[in-house]
Amino acid sequence: MPCTIKKSEIPEGEARSVVVDGVVVAVCNVNGVFHAVEGTCPHAGGPLGDGFVSGGNLVCPWHGWQFEVESGACTFAPEMVLERYAVSDQGETLEISPKGS
Repeated sequence: MPCTIKKSEIPEGEARSVVVDGVVVAVCNVNGVFHAVEGTCPHAGGPLGDGFVSGGNLVCPWHGWQFEVESGACTFAPEMVLERYAVSDQGETLEISPKGS
């Protein structure tokens, strides 16, 4: 089942966690463009939704690992790739779809 969140809840340069079909997903605002990726850092389990966006990368708040929001790839270990989720703009809200939808 999709999850919705208000755009106003995610300021530019920030991320927020939502739950989509029981999975934590980080929704990021990159210069007004929204992306959604797996919400748990593969390095040490950090909450990516508590991180911030820098230059198109989502930065983990625990150890600073960075992931490109467009591809999900880790900037210094490209073999580590976060799952990406579809984001649908619904005007004032965003709809985040489960994988495979």
